[in-house]
Amino acid sequence: MADAYIIDAVRTFRSIGKMGKGALSTMHPEHLSATVLTALKDRNNLDTADVDDVIWGVSGAIGLQGGDIGRNAALDAGYDVKAGGVTMNRFCGSSITTTNFAAAMIMSGMHDLVIAGGMDMLSYVNYYGMKMREAGLSGGGMGTGNPRLQAKHPQSNQGVCADAIAAIEGITREELEEMGVESQRRAAVALKEGRFDKSTIVVKDDEGNVILDHEEYPRPETTKEGLAQLKPAFEMFLNMPSQEGGKTYGELIQQKYPDVDIKPIHHVGISSGVVDGAAAILLASKDYAEKHGLKPRARIVAMAEIGDDPTLMLNAPVPAAQKVLAKAGLTKDDIDVWEVNEAFAVVVEKFIRDLDLDRTKVNPNGGSIALGHPIAGTGAILIGTALDELERTGGRYGLITMCAAGGMAPAIIIERV
Repeated sequence: MADAYIIDAVRTFRSIGKMGKGALSTMHPEHLSATVLTALKDRNNLDTADVDDVIWGVSGAIGLQGGDIGRNAALDAGYDVKAGGVTMNRFCGSSITTTNFAAAMIMSGMHDLVIAGGMDMLSYVNYYGMKMREAGLSGGGMGTGNPRLQAKHPQSNQGVCADAIAAIEGITREELEEMGVESQRRAAVALKEGRFDKSTIVVKDDEGNVILDHEEYPRPETTKEGLAQLKPAFEMFLNMPSQEGGKTYGELIQQKYPDVDIKPIHHVGISSGVVDGAAAILLASKDYAEKHGLKPRARIVAMAEIGDDPTLMLNAPVPAAQKVLAKAGLTKDDIDVWEVNEAFAVVVEKFIRDLDLDRTKVNPNGGSIALGHPIAGTGAILIGTALDELERTGGRYGLITMCAAGGMAPAIIIERV
């Protein structure tokens, strides 16, 4: 089986995911996606006619974010028409999965040069979704609108799931707020020291005017005292019907876990930030890289996808990590950098506890609590962040994973070269 190599990784800065407030909120999703594809093309002097495919992830596949953004973004970025493009959805895990798919195609020998990545503009998704709700329409999603599926596998609001997991695991709000403050502190250090500079790109309009050249979301002034004053963000959903005449989001969890006493504790300071952003990874075979003067930065060691309980929804990262470690023939002690998406603080806290990890190796430069979570773009962001950190510290292996709606998690291990 051939090796698949990461040649480059790029990502936009992230902007506040609110229409009219965030710098990226006025962009077309295809244009935002095209910015990272253009950066890969220019930074690596690509002959885009050689790109076998652009495998793109989009979670909020509605309205302007519907259709095949992978193909259209490649055309928008000036790629040769021979470069194909496809778009898929594994919710939050989309762009780890697109990277896994791209690597698998190269490892199989069927492709030589593939781009993977993803994006979401939550400013647009939330705005458009609200318009659909006002019109009495459903935007689809995680199975909450399907009574047949809910009877088999009840699926709740993700924030309520996070609170339920904290209750089951005996993890306190104060412990999670320590993680929230630490995420902000680590991100502030990383930004100050320029640890993301190699991979972040400035977003410009067609006239060359700068749209975004910095991270909008971080709150480095965050303190434990300040977080203690915040109201739980998902309390309103606990007793809210998931659909007209249906069970509440809390009852959906208690349908399967009748003894859990859900206490609302997660708030904006210990949950992932709502932002807009995009990221892309350039992968190539060894032969193609050598023939075209592309210098590999990392080798794909192993990949995994796994499902877990869809009712608690957020617990799959641990079994995903265990599965990908087994595939790689590695142990947790071999991993120098862990990137685990901070969808909610409880996800990472449980991950660290279950695997008994060194906390300094997990999200060493902060995570989505501090920097934001552009859903389908986050996986590729985390892969690039892990690679940057391996290069900065001289580490060898990085493991990247994240929870996804429906109770899933993709995972990947990369090796610095």
